[in-house]
Amino acid sequence: MLRRPYAADAELVLTGADLSIADVESVARAGRRVSLGDEARARVVEARAVVERLVDAGEIVYGLTTGFGDLSTTFIAPADTAKLQENLLVSHAVGVGDPLPRDVVRAMLLLRANTLALGHSGCRPMVIDRICDLLRLGIHPIVPSQGSVGASGDLAPLAHLALPLTGRGYVEVAGHVVAASEALASANLVPLELLAKEGLALLNGTQMMSAIGALVAADAQRLARTASVAAAISCEALLGTDVAYSAAYQLARPHPGQIAVATELRWLLRDSTVMTSHHPSVHKVQDPYSLRCVPQVHGAVRDALDYLGGVLDIELNSATDNPLIFPGGGVADSTVAATGGGLVISGGNFHGEPIALALDFAKLAISELGAISERRIALLVDARLNGGLPAFLSSGSGLESGMMLLQYTAAALASENKVLAHPASADSIPTSANQEDHVSMGSIAARHAMVVVANVQRILALELLVAAQALDFRLQQMSEAGEHVRPGSGVEEAHHRIRSVVKHLDHDRLQGSDIESATRLVRDGALVDLVG
Repeated sequence: MLRRPYAADAELVLTGADLSIADVESVARAGRRVSLGDEARARVVEARAVVERLVDAGEIVYGLTTGFGDLSTTFIAPADTAKLQENLLVSHAVGVGDPLPRDVVRAMLLLRANTLALGHSGCRPMVIDRICDLLRLGIHPIVPSQGSVGASGDLAPLAHLALPLTGRGYVEVAGHVVAASEALASANLVPLELLAKEGLALLNGTQMMSAIGALVAADAQRLARTASVAAAISCEALLGTDVAYSAAYQLARPHPGQIAVATELRWLLRDSTVMTSHHPSVHKVQDPYSLRCVPQVHGAVRDALDYLGGVLDIELNSATDNPLIFPGGGVADSTVAATGGGLVISGGNFHGEPIALALDFAKLAISELGAISERRIALLVDARLNGGLPAFLSSGSGLESGMMLLQYTAAALASENKVLAHPASADSIPTSANQEDHVSMGSIAARHAMVVVANVQRILALELLVAAQALDFRLQQMSEAGEHVRPGSGVEEAHHRIRSVVKHLDHDRLQGSDIESATRLVRDGALVDLVG
């Protein structure tokens, strides 16, 4: 799931069936171009024909010829179906709060286009083409981050996402916020007039929570591997032992994540003479849990992230609209409206529970990476626990505070994550006059997961700074004692990369730029390749 560069002509062709998390990131963050595939286009045309036959026949079908939610029993005349779709977008665009980041908005556009490409939503191909145009031209709808309860999908955010297609609302272009009508005119695009079913097709679904989830999953995979690097540096600096990471020991409890993390640690620590120098004499039988249990804790996080990835692999390529169109027909029952050669089924594929639960699980797991990292930072700066290193890793302890406050910051971020880790999906407030009487709150789980990831990126950055400082002192001490040692090959290279952007803290200085430089290393996955 690492970030990959894409050439401008490396177009992503949407089929509705094979979109990956890596694809999402390539479009959201690397500007990859998108288009609708030919087979998908044919499916979309076929489904649209079913919708048009239903409207022409005056059939009573939810969302096509009826109102929405608790108004589903109100019949809408064929002549008013276009106005119904326009009113739907306008009335549902009531989100509040700060706008979602550009990469999230781009991911939402991509996911909306991909679910429409499945051919179950009944829109015209030109609707999907126009979404692809927005991505290609860098016209990004302004989407408020709050307002979705994640049941009939992310209704309010998706309404704001869709409004610019019709020339309404606001967009961001090259860092400037302008009216959507102005942006479309500048790009020589004519606003769409939505026809029957198309407004509903654009705002029914889980694309906000899924878009955030995909980007969280990509970031978290980098984060989890970076955590192995940080832990390995800390282990060396604290004269920890690698015995607990041995393959035989890990295989006695063969959780996949645990085995993977232990393998990474052994690779990072390979050829370490720091570690072998203290094995015969001062070798500790047992390290504190934040060192000894890295495979077990980090590994459990990996397994939780794998679960999130599995859920997203399905969700990114699912039809989450309502009702769904099945042009090929089938066996009709009491929930199905049938018309010449097709079925329309009303159900609940828009409900965000699968993603909400997975994101709640993931944000809890990611917060644990930060919690155990903060404990390693505390060990490193505490002269009573760090094996003879200077207090707070300062050359002039007392007059100078060194890295004392970095642990404070890590503790604050870890504590904030404890609040954010509360499961959003445990709550439900009914909406639409109790028609939508159980909701997922998946968008809240998604937004909190984003913040948890950002907090843990900073905590791990702080550990990298503190561990690198501690390793400097440890190597200096051992050299002065006549021990010519070197850390493990992976640790040594990681230390070199850290020092290439942040110099050793010789004396107290403003450390804000140091923290930001280390955070960029974490965020960009600049150390991930070291885990093998």
